Amino acid sequence: MHPRLESFQSACADAVALDPEPCEIVRTLVPQMRELLQVAPDFLEPRHRQGSPDGYSRNLVFAGDDDALSLFTLVWAPGQRTPIHDHGTWGVVGVVEGMLEEQSFVRIDSDAAAHPDEGIELTPGGFVLLPPGAVVTFLPDPDHIHETGVPANRGPTLSLHLYGRFLNAFNVYDRVAGTRKLIQAADTELGAVPTSRCAA
Repeated sequence: MHPRLESFQSACADAVALDPEPCEIVRTLVPQMRELLQVAPDFLEPRHRQGSPDGYSRNLVFAGDDDALSLFTLVWAPGQRTPIHDHGTWGVVGVVEGMLEEQSFVRIDSDAAAHPDEGIELTPGGFVLLPPGAVVTFLPDPDHIHETGVPANRGPTLSLHLYGRFLNAFNVYDRVAGTRKLIQAADTELGAVPTSRCAA
């Protein structure tokens, strides 16, 4: 492992050990991610840049020994997006190359605790554009629900995604049906291209 990457992994493990609160973990790791982005060309290998014309690609960079952490590159060609999803953990995301956009969603149904997987009402929340060097975070409880990707009129994008667990599954939301479904990462190595981002 490249020394700078090894140092970042160690800093992540230290942050988790120092304070179990997700808000404090991400606050500590934002500057670490910012520094990592600046040296990304030094440690990224061809396998980390592997993409696909069929959808965005996830490439594992490292995973913690106890599966408490994982870092992926996500490789985006123009027009590729995630489905609407959550993570079930905290995360820190940084953009290496290109421009990533994020549309967040807010769950507004009143009985989410009783019926977590159905009767879901989502309304669009904030929208951000993330240029090279940008770092954003998200927290669980409630889960951060969003969709990310690259529009067809922009160039390819490469981003780093750090998660507070080995992200091998997450919930994908269907706004029309008002449901969510737990999807295994083996099924999501290549992301879907949804037909609409902001339809009511």
